[in-house]
Amino acid sequence: MLKSRGRGLSLLLALCVFAGVFPVSDSFAKTVIYPTVASGTEVEDNTQSVIDFSNVKDGYVMVKFKEKTNKKVKAQVQGPAGDTYTYTLRSGQFEVLPLTEGNGSYQVTVFLNTSGNSYATVNSASFKVNMSDAFAPYLRPNQYVNYNKSTKVVKKAASLTKKSKTDLAKVKKIYKYVIKYFKYDKKLAKTVKSGYLPNLNKVYKKKKGICFDYAAVMTAMLRSQGVPTKLVIGYTGNAYHAWINVYSKKKGWVSGAIYFNGKKWKLLDPTFASTNKSSKKIMKYIGNGKNYKAKYNY
Repeated sequence: MLKSRGRGLSLLLALCVFAGVFPVSDSFAKTVIYPTVASGTEVEDNTQSVIDFSNVKDGYVMVKFKEKTNKKVKAQVQGPAGDTYTYTLRSGQFEVLPLTEGNGSYQVTVFLNTSGNSYATVNSASFKVNMSDAFAPYLRPNQYVNYNKSTKVVKKAASLTKKSKTDLAKVKKIYKYVIKYFKYDKKLAKTVKSGYLPNLNKVYKKKKGICFDYAAVMTAMLRSQGVPTKLVIGYTGNAYHAWINVYSKKKGWVSGAIYFNGKKWKLLDPTFASTNKSSKKIMKYIGNGKNYKAKYNY
């Protein structure tokens, strides 16, 4: 039986969440794509699936379900903090799953749906992680934020930030662009199903999306500019929601997506800000960190 405390994605989609991320050093605009590969040197492999943990020092694990199936396939990542992160796997392709709880012992398990809400374990791997960089999981693409050097939002980020001299300047440029040009897709929000993953090129073309799309777009843009970015899922009041945390060499971690009001950086939620046209009331709510309680980082 699959037991999950990591129901973040399903709730995220149902309640339309938003999230984001971080930077390692202040620098001029330069696209940086950190690789994610299934090297095959450390694996748990069987006829149904493969768990490749060759590159855990870089903050990720690769998982693939080999067989073609119409049944649901899930992967769970349990880290040293004890939380369970649950992902939906697509048959025949490797998925990049981030290791966001830092150094320590992890277990990755693959499950296949048997009937109803029952799942059978098909593969499992346990390993210890000692990352080469604490920011590693937040500088790379993963299943939720899937991009490469050809992705349109990545190219747009490079264009927007070409004159930006600091990471926080990049954050401001990208934030202002997203809330100005992207609109909330109410139709998609009503029809979206569990397992939905953003296609960044399609979102960029439509300039429309649900909260998950907003988050993935901004996260990809910032990470591709070397800005460590966390896509954070948690609660705002009683509603499941998401936001972004960013890091800069000068400021350290700034919890919550941020907005510069001319005097100081403030907590910001791009979904709320975009859909409410940055009204004084919504900006006051966004600016209160007590309204946000983080649960999962991606």
